[in-house]
Amino acid sequence: MAYLLLYVDDIILTASTDTLLRSIIKSLSTEFNMTVLGMLHHFLGIAVQPQKNGLFLSQSTYAADILSRANMTSCNPVSTPVEVGSKLSATQGAPFEDGSLYRSLAGALQYLTITRPDISYVVQQICLFMHAPCEPHFQLLKRILRYVKGTLSQGLLKLTAYSDADWDGCPDSR
Repeated sequence: MAYLLLYVDDIILTASTDTLLRSIIKSLSTEFNMTVLGMLHHFLGIAVQPQKNGLFLSQSTYAADILSRANMTSCNPVSTPVEVGSKLSATQGAPFEDGSLYRSLAGALQYLTITRPDISYVVQQICLFMHAPCEPHFQLLKRILRYVKGTLSQGLLKLTAYSDADWDGCPDSR
């Protein structure tokens, strides 16, 4: 078994045996100009650290950069990304004056969810208001950043995925 991940001109390749891996690299090298860089250390800003039971994926440097862009490197961390029972509305609060900043930070947090599924839900919630953010929306975004500040070393070690294999289930899209 082999896995190949391709993004523009970057490739991650792994295989169940070294022999298979070398064979695939040899085949690819005959068709494409390639440089084999060895063990994977980072990919698209994601740090990769081998562990005994898998690979630890982290975006701590990227998260620190987001905090810097938001001028929140010295903020006080919080233990949860959102307060219990918090509900946002599109019409509550005054409009946030810098919609561009809001969209930039919300988009950056979306990319951070690759290795931080713990913030996926709340990031999705702030993204609902990217077209017209209000002050309460920005306050929630800042709370997420305060949570990220306190959890910079977190990442992804074990990923469990589920899929709906009923490809015929939807009459419109199949």
